[in-house]
Amino acid sequence: MSRARIGLVTPAGPEANNGNWHTASRWARWLSAHYPVSVCQSWRGEAVDVMIALHARRSAASIAAWGAAQPRRPLIVVLTGTDLYRDIRTDAPAQASLQLADRLVVLNERGAAALPSDLHHKVRVCLQSATARRTLPGKSATRLRALMVGHLRPEKAPETFMAAAETLAQRSDIVFDHVGAALDAELGAQAQALAARLPRYRWLGPLPPAAARDRIQRAHVLVQASRMEGGAHTVIEAVMSGTPVLASRIDGNLGLLGDDYAGCFEVGDAAGLAALLERCRDDPAMLALLRRQCESRAALFHPARERATLLGLVAELLEKPTS
Repeated sequence: MSRARIGLVTPAGPEANNGNWHTASRWARWLSAHYPVSVCQSWRGEAVDVMIALHARRSAASIAAWGAAQPRRPLIVVLTGTDLYRDIRTDAPAQASLQLADRLVVLNERGAAALPSDLHHKVRVCLQSATARRTLPGKSATRLRALMVGHLRPEKAPETFMAAAETLAQRSDIVFDHVGAALDAELGAQAQALAARLPRYRWLGPLPPAAARDRIQRAHVLVQASRMEGGAHTVIEAVMSGTPVLASRIDGNLGLLGDDYAGCFEVGDAAGLAALLERCRDDPAMLALLRRQCESRAALFHPARERATLLGLVAELLEKPTS
């Protein structure tokens, strides 16, 4: 069954420029070297042998239709942050998706803990990846550049980054760059107002992926402040660029960076983030520690590892058809 047809359902198209789309695009490229692959935002009965659906809730209609029409053919459901840490607790269609799936893919090492124990036999961990970039030499020794990359919406907690910038308004040696579209109008207005009164905070709006990656490579630290994450690709890009991360203490971040990662602050704790930024600026040993910890995780995020996990998962299901 080496030419089995793969259907990849993603709720986000390329215009969204978000994690779901980038995952779907990357996986389609790898799978297409071995199988015919079709990518769609909803499944409408197309002839495929395996379905991979991103997002248990937003792809629930496609998952339910597949379960009714193709109950003996494999179904893989990939769980995002809002899936894993919110939707499956209360949303009936998302819960039904879990039951219909033959495999549940989580994107961080702690992901299985959010699922009921009777589903753990379905779980596979697939850490996402990024190409490696060398650590840029010559970053300023007198000014720390903190960068946040993520669309402005409540799940990403951009207000924490903005509040930390205000807390450190008197520190001319710490600057803040913020990349992301204003998906929430109120958060966009806050960012615009802060940029107008605080020159060391710049809201750069949405950027193409390559431009955002360049900024990650050039920053001293990447800030990941989210309330929930399945496995933030920006964290992986930072690790693979030699840029240390300051991250909210949530399973989606610890499941990438490790349980003992030293650069964590509590969700919504702008003062805690500000204190970490000051340590990174004032104590060279802190940045060096975070850099070593990130380097120790880098091997987990190589593209060859993610590709092998994905292809192995598909091969496993094709060799063992569902009953």
